[in-house]
Amino acid sequence: MERIIMHIDMNAFFASVEQQSNPALRGKPIAVTGSDSRTVILTASYEARAFGVKTGLTTWEARQKCPDLILVPTNNRLYTHVSSQIMKILHDYTPLVEVFSIDEAFMDITGSVSMFGSLERICYLIKSRISARFGITCSIGIAPNKLLAKLASEMKKPDGLTIIRNEDVSRTLEHMPIVELCGIGRKMAAKLALYSIRTCGELGRYPAERLKMRFGIVGEKLHQMGLGIDDSPVIPAEEAEEVKSVGHSMTLKRDIRERADILRYLLQLSEMVGRRARRYGVWGKTVHLTVRYADFTTFGKQGSQPHHINLSEEIYLAAVKILDSLELQHPVRLLGIRLTNLQHQTSQLPLFPEEQTRLKLTEAMDKVNNRHGDFTVMFASLLDQQEKGSHVISPAWRPEGIRNVAVA
Repeated sequence: MERIIMHIDMNAFFASVEQQSNPALRGKPIAVTGSDSRTVILTASYEARAFGVKTGLTTWEARQKCPDLILVPTNNRLYTHVSSQIMKILHDYTPLVEVFSIDEAFMDITGSVSMFGSLERICYLIKSRISARFGITCSIGIAPNKLLAKLASEMKKPDGLTIIRNEDVSRTLEHMPIVELCGIGRKMAAKLALYSIRTCGELGRYPAERLKMRFGIVGEKLHQMGLGIDDSPVIPAEEAEEVKSVGHSMTLKRDIRERADILRYLLQLSEMVGRRARRYGVWGKTVHLTVRYADFTTFGKQGSQPHHINLSEEIYLAAVKILDSLELQHPVRLLGIRLTNLQHQTSQLPLFPEEQTRLKLTEAMDKVNNRHGDFTVMFASLLDQQEKGSHVISPAWRPEGIRNVAVA
């Protein structure tokens, strides 16, 4: 049976949720930003997009394009709640739902269509339920695979529906710019342009062997993408591969260069990473430290540990050791910590009394924070810390599992 894949893409999700939450914002140009003055535009309403306001602009740039722009601080808890409820609605139509990001999902409805009558009928039901409950719209793409379904959902916005059938694939891709395909960014497009490849049709006709000679194994994938071929399955959360890392990064409210200030942020990040690792029973062997300067120069370094760790203090000490091996040249804008080389294992009671005490204290802190909220109980050195979590939701966020990052 030919696969039928659906891609759901919520339209201007953060901005739309804010406009429904606050009627005074409806019909006006708004942009959702992070929770401090150093952020960029996370998303803009369609009223603001008409002026050229888009994701990634600084607030100053956005206001230059739209002087009447209303800036709205991000409300991550609201967005994650709405996203979780939308994903539950999608599961009413098929168990094969893959959460792609906070506002996107793939659905394999191959075996579900007959239950609801037609493709259009399923789309109508999903759109109407989301609109009735949350007052927001989504664009839907339907195609034989995930690559084309995502492409289709981008073709008519907002509140669109596009169906690409097998017999339409060649015609649809012939003059489509390659950057419209998910997985081909600006840098790859620039490289392909050197070979006079600018459209999907040109990519599909270009000899696969020559692409493999230039791009290695990726070349074969590029050739298939140009032809609209994608065999990747829709993977529900319960069947997803285990994550390879647990991490957090934080853009700071001000640039810092003092060691004491950097250490306080590293301790906070270590607690955020450690607590999530402990919640899902994973230990890591390698700690990565990421640093971004005020001029946006970004670099990182990693260090392997003698054994797998997930206690916040151990992660922190490893990060400090990496920091001490670096010679920081400029003020720091962003810090990040990531735990990799993960393994799942059952906890074993440490042999030494001081280690047992530390583990019990950690477990007690986790219980309190899990029940009453992040940093209800914290290390004393964090008491004067003003930033209490992530300001921007990671694209890796998921409603369930280890990717469900606690948000401020």
